[in-house]
Amino acid sequence: MTKKKPLVVVTRKLPEAIETRMMELFDARLNIDDAAMSKQELIDAVKEADVLVPTVTDKIDAAVLAHAGPNLRLIANFGTGVDHVDLQTARSRGITVTNTPDVLTEDTADMTMALILSVSRRLAEGERLIRKGEWAGWGPTLMLGHRIWGKRLGIVGMGRIGRALARRAKGFGLSVHYHNRRRVHPEIEDELDATYWESLDQMLAHVDIVSVNCPHTPATYHLLSARRLKLMQPHAILVNTARGEIVDEPALTRMLADGEIAGAGLDVFEHEPAVNPKLLELQNAVLLPHMGSATIEGRVDMGEKVLINIKTFVDGHTPPDRVIEGLL
Repeated sequence: MTKKKPLVVVTRKLPEAIETRMMELFDARLNIDDAAMSKQELIDAVKEADVLVPTVTDKIDAAVLAHAGPNLRLIANFGTGVDHVDLQTARSRGITVTNTPDVLTEDTADMTMALILSVSRRLAEGERLIRKGEWAGWGPTLMLGHRIWGKRLGIVGMGRIGRALARRAKGFGLSVHYHNRRRVHPEIEDELDATYWESLDQMLAHVDIVSVNCPHTPATYHLLSARRLKLMQPHAILVNTARGEIVDEPALTRMLADGEIAGAGLDVFEHEPAVNPKLLELQNAVLLPHMGSATIEGRVDMGEKVLINIKTFVDGHTPPDRVIEGLL
């Protein structure tokens, strides 16, 4: 007798090669239209699915999980961050959660470096000047930005992405400083020539560029609060490619408007996809639509990890990328 394939509900459209393999391996229900699921649709999905494959756009909270059917035993997240999944409730209901670490590291670090350059050298402003037809030719004082060579970069969160950013930063002549929950191994510090700051407050006051690279957890919500943002120097810039909730966005917006911080590069927002209208008015803010991991290679690699996690779990083994709350 042929073993019944598990029902896998996928909440968003994935790369074609991944969807094809998903259909071959499982009884897969795909989202061909790629429209974000409503809360009711998510509830309907968890009622009947054996495996749910959500993304960052899906809020899998206690209210949704309360309706989970007895067959739901795995949430195989398409993405590294799992702050949109109520891990405690999932654990209490015997549901394993997996993610897709490692594959987004280089792409996100590239995007972070791109934002540092874009804000410092006013690339987006210059591009808008050209498109508006307002460029009258080269001038000695036109579109002056700031050199990044020799500046201090403060990395908030020295995980995989923070370390990958530090390696790039060295190539651009930046001195690397970092704050982390735990000091990294001395060999890593030596490799990156990185200076550890036990006090985040002190680091913010002494660097020229701040990059947010830590995960969003209850402990990091508004980690860069209004008080901490005020510690930054007026010429400093802030870049966030992690999660919008880590930064007090209204406070950051006010400070950018008042010139208390020189600029910001944001790939994520506190209430995305909504963006603070006041941010849209600011010339010194470079705004991107959460595209830090948006490479073809990265998304296919993410999908491959989802497939491996599901297949391993279905075969009765512990999936390689199981999420454990305390280790985030």
